[in-house]
Amino acid sequence: MNVFKRLFKVGESEAHSAIDKLEDPIKMTEQGIRDLKKDLDSSLKALAEVKAMAIRSKNEVQTNKSKAQDYENKAMLLLKKAQSGELDGGEADRLATEALSRKEEFAQAMQRSKTEQERFDKNVGQLDVKVKKLRSDISAYENELRTLKARVKVSEATAKVNKQMAQIDSSSTVSMLERMKDKVAQQEALAEAYGDIAGESKSLDEEIDSAIDNSSLKASDDLAAMKAKLGLDK
Repeated sequence: MNVFKRLFKVGESEAHSAIDKLEDPIKMTEQGIRDLKKDLDSSLKALAEVKAMAIRSKNEVQTNKSKAQDYENKAMLLLKKAQSGELDGGEADRLATEALSRKEEFAQAMQRSKTEQERFDKNVGQLDVKVKKLRSDISAYENELRTLKARVKVSEATAKVNKQMAQIDSSSTVSMLERMKDKVAQQEALAEAYGDIAGESKSLDEEIDSAIDNSSLKASDDLAAMKAKLGLDK
């Protein structure tokens, strides 16, 4: 029981503190529960044995009481027969005395059995209280064990996350983000430059095509022919 008092007193503090202070709370609790269950089995066996003795004593009380009453009835019957002349008075007195002596023996045996029954009944009551207490303790500690296991899992998960967070270098992360921004800006500027070059190349081609446009040459020839025809070329 001391191990449980020591173990579950730390429940008042934080889960991670409890884990740090205890060498192995889960195994300690499980072993404590196993020990309690062994005690419960022993107590149940003892309770059954004492109940059996109490039942036996109770039966002996009834048996001895019945036999004592039987010998008392026999002694009365002997005296009645002597009174009615069916039996010699002296013989009747001798046999009745023996019967009453046997009655007293069984009466004393009945009293002893009754005393034993009362003692056994008291023992049964005490053992029954112990059995109920052990069952209650086992149930309570099993609930505590489930809670403790859950707290351990939460604490381990929290510690893992905190450890991962602690390993993250915020300055290097910011530096990496800045480099990514620079790279993206450079890519965007390069794309814009290629777009400008593409636009310039297209304008140059248009100027060249316009300079050698056949339709413009043909229009010039038509104009010269018309001037010649009208005599305007002189």
